[in-house]
Amino acid sequence: MVALCGGIFRDTWDGLSFFPCLSDPARRSTFCLKVALVMLHLIYAGVLFEFDKDLIQKTKQDPWYTTAYLLLLAATLAQYFITSGSSPGYVLDAMRAANETDASHNRTSITSNQPASSKNGSVVITIDRNQLEKNLLGSGTTSWAKLVMDMYPPGTSVRSVTCTYCNIMQPPRAKHCHDCDKCVLQFDHHCVWLGTCVGQGNHCRFWWYICSETALSLWTGTLYIQYLKSHVSKLWWSYAIVILLLAALSICLFFLLLLLLFHSYLILTNQTTYELVRRRRIPYLRNIPERVFPFSKGACRNSYEFCCARSSMYRMEPLPTAQELQEKSRPYTCLDFFACRCCC
Repeated sequence: MVALCGGIFRDTWDGLSFFPCLSDPARRSTFCLKVALVMLHLIYAGVLFEFDKDLIQKTKQDPWYTTAYLLLLAATLAQYFITSGSSPGYVLDAMRAANETDASHNRTSITSNQPASSKNGSVVITIDRNQLEKNLLGSGTTSWAKLVMDMYPPGTSVRSVTCTYCNIMQPPRAKHCHDCDKCVLQFDHHCVWLGTCVGQGNHCRFWWYICSETALSLWTGTLYIQYLKSHVSKLWWSYAIVILLLAALSICLFFLLLLLLFHSYLILTNQTTYELVRRRRIPYLRNIPERVFPFSKGACRNSYEFCCARSSMYRMEPLPTAQELQEKSRPYTCLDFFACRCCC
């Protein structure tokens, strides 16, 4: 009987194989977490509108207040799904993009070097496509290797910068994520709630999602506190439900505020969570003093490049030279303060 039930259950999941999020266990778990998070948002808003009759009356008198709250709720959920569906910036994609760029340059160069024949004012170009693909493939691989090795100090071996899992060369600040089974540019962490990594490609979206989630939690907590103040004599069970939800919301809000402050600090200093936590284990950060941020360009420029200067998803930073590290490790003086050294 148990075997029969197990077979039926297995056949049911196999029959749903056309749903990727349900056929794969990892995706199914991520799908369930997303549904749970959406349900939590709807439950908090639904309980508020179900119990607080004064809020409904206030909505009829001043609809802009409730409309703004509902718009923030919708924007937060939209930002969550946009962030979870965005690419963190995989090294393999960056390598393909670099190869395609190099291939287009080589294709232009080869085309311009081909002999041309003119007939009735038109130019006819003949190219051996098989030889062209061989040249582009070889030059693309060499181009990526040269691009990566130029970001490391002279004398760095290829073996030390090659991922043993993906078998590709990693630029600085990249790391292999075992959950995604891919190397990520400027790897920050793997977010379970999002179901994806947070890296160079979506770190900005992740920060804005935390901001909107924190603002929504603060607003929801304020509405719950207002309800408790004006409905002390109401039914005890509705009062108890609101108190339990408010207590859980307070805990979540505490962690959201800490997370927002922590990632704001990382942005201002141009760091990642992985670099901060595992600094002594990362080869290119091991010998750098704790208070020195090797990739920082000043708080203002770091913030600008993080939020506004995202011209390419695959922007990579070379390791700083010894002279740059020495300049960054120099103690601050009063003249540095007036010269805004910490900002630029």
